[in-house]
Amino acid sequence: MANSLIFVDFPSDDPAAAGEFYAKVLGWENDPRPSGVFHRMVPGGNFKNKDGSDSEIGNLHLGISNVANTRPHPNPDGVEPRKLTTDGRKPRIWVLVDENDSPEAILQRAEENGAEILWRKHYWKEFNGLNHAFRDPWGNEIILWVKGGENPQIPDDYTRE
Repeated sequence: MANSLIFVDFPSDDPAAAGEFYAKVLGWENDPRPSGVFHRMVPGGNFKNKDGSDSEIGNLHLGISNVANTRPHPNPDGVEPRKLTTDGRKPRIWVLVDENDSPEAILQRAEENGAEILWRKHYWKEFNGLNHAFRDPWGNEIILWVKGGENPQIPDDYTRE
């Protein structure tokens, strides 16, 4: 059996505000553990089986850590660096858009809450997905993904690769 990925962390200089951002934009549960130090974002639900039913595998969680003292760490004072990276590439997360939401609505909520829209309306043939992306107020990048499905109909205003 392979090792399981269970968490991905985003750094923030204000984990409480970042937790509120993702609760508003993506509808995730904001679980402060403790507030302002580390926030666990819980998307809810489970991964789906091929037939669409819930599998036994719970969705991944996103951790939001305080860049000034990222936890867990054996040293109570943490370690350097203690600031957000402002240049260069950073990790990105991909979010599968729920059928009861839309990329357009998510992008609008993200922008209203301080995010920068990176792109809209792109199709990636290699993975058969429609995608859109934004950068949160802390510099983290989120790609919104919609499965193209069998025989996808790509709107004319989408870019393609």
